[in-house]
Amino acid sequence: MARKKIIAGNWKMNKTPSEAVALINELKPLVANDDVDVVFCVPAIDIIPAMEAAEGSNICIGAENMYFEESGAYTGEISPAMLTDVGVKYVVLGHSERREYFAETSETVNKKMLKAYEHGITPIMCCGETLEQREQGVTMDFIRQQVKVGFLGITADQAKTAVIAYEPIWAIGTGKVATTEQAQEVCAGIRACIAEIYDDATAEAIRIQYGGSVSAGSAPELFAQADIDGGLVGGAALKPDFGKIVNYK
Repeated sequence: MARKKIIAGNWKMNKTPSEAVALINELKPLVANDDVDVVFCVPAIDIIPAMEAAEGSNICIGAENMYFEESGAYTGEISPAMLTDVGVKYVVLGHSERREYFAETSETVNKKMLKAYEHGITPIMCCGETLEQREQGVTMDFIRQQVKVGFLGITADQAKTAVIAYEPIWAIGTGKVATTEQAQEVCAGIRACIAEIYDDATAEAIRIQYGGSVSAGSAPELFAQADIDGGLVGGAALKPDFGKIVNYK
């Protein structure tokens, strides 16, 4: 059975609540496509108004992060129960910006993965290499480590529902896009890693996105690759062009 494409917008730290509502109302007719899963991962303060604006459409609202504890003295954090209470189904975990600017590690990402599954939230777990790592020839070594640690303690049945987003750090927000061959090679390597951890059936079921300056122009060729099941889209998700990415065929 073919994997359904999942195309997610990662809004990052953009859009006030009122701006979020306006953008969703603008994008709703442009992203109408039942052949793919469409997810908008928005800042925490935007989640509730975004949910209300997206009601009745094919847009699913996700979060950009969450903490791995249920509640407590964690000022500024958001818990999984807070997300599920308003209907959040997806959460981005381990984005390179979280790892770089907020000292997240593969170990803390793993704690968040486990907690997300406890609450029935689908993780979109990010992995990717720096330009220096690519030039040193250690891309797959580094990404395999991120994947193996990230999925520690996750069952095969849980893993089958996960989304992995491969984002070469050197291509995020730079306008540089990995070549189709580079993106497919790494996504195939990630699928092989999942097969090693679990089995072929799990590897075949899991959805792997490409992210990193995805555009309306690059999407059709990228998404046609055997191991690329959609995209995690940054800047282009904040523009009408996101509709072209969702309707890439």
